Amino acid sequence: MKVVAILPAFLDLENIKKSVDQIMPGIEIVTDTDFEKNDADVVVITTFTPFGKNEMDKFPELKFIQVASTGYNNVDIKEVRRRNILLCNVPVANKDAVAEHAIGAALALLKNFIPFHMEIKSGTWPLLTNSRELQGKTFGIIGMGAIGIKLTQKLIPFNVGIVYYDPVRLPEKDEEFYGLTYLNLDELIRVSDIISVHTPLTRSTRMMFNDARFGMMKDNAIFINTSRGEIVDEKALVKAIKEKNIYAAIDVFSIEPPDFSSELFHLDNVLFSPHIAGVTMESQERFITETIGNVIRYSQGIEPLYRVDDEV
Repeated sequence: MKVVAILPAFLDLENIKKSVDQIMPGIEIVTDTDFEKNDADVVVITTFTPFGKNEMDKFPELKFIQVASTGYNNVDIKEVRRRNILLCNVPVANKDAVAEHAIGAALALLKNFIPFHMEIKSGTWPLLTNSRELQGKTFGIIGMGAIGIKLTQKLIPFNVGIVYYDPVRLPEKDEEFYGLTYLNLDELIRVSDIISVHTPLTRSTRMMFNDARFGMMKDNAIFINTSRGEIVDEKALVKAIKEKNIYAAIDVFSIEPPDFSSELFHLDNVLFSPHIAGVTMESQERFITETIGNVIRYSQGIEPLYRVDDEV
């Protein structure tokens, strides 16, 4: 079995190669697909590499694609299915990192960390505050997969009410164990003080948050998106921030890097991060371990974990 990893050049490829060689000697690491053909039957990629028909054509023996990430919308799922290629991701390696990021963003916005920081740096000493507490708020989680569950676990000590929506409802015993209340999507949006989105990008989630949905949110509510930028209509978000005083924490954008001339970047009440909610030193180590572990499972004839069978 031949394995090729296509990794972005900005990573520490030398150290990655040393680490991987200890577990799976002989893996080939490249930084692009600027070649005619490769006879690898397993390809490891990150979300930084678009992987569609043209890329797959260069791997005529390809049988298994392992995405070293939770997201996989850089892969042409229809083409994968047409060619009967197995596709897997790693949805668990960054669950702690993303959950902590969502809580950190909520706290930063509730407590006005950024405005206070900027005022003090400019030589101003604020005398009044409209800071709010997380305790007692209704926290809405959209998407109750690995990240949603981890976020729930980390929120419990904050004494919040946790409501959630997912197309697949959890068993009643799990809802009782975590103290969760299941609501339909629109009702969750109406009652939540904080909304955190943790869904994949699919036909049903694309532009999920539009004018109508933002219009349902409470005034002064907080919207956190660490999933995918295309889930949000950016113009509708801008309108909600301006008209309903919505606060937002945005980690993902439909185009990355985004268009910095957008009105979104000139509004108050918004906290930005560069698609790094799941990126920590610890999570990257887990991604490598889980990715290589899955490739080893495949090489040994064992069904790999986290097979992607979602809608496109």
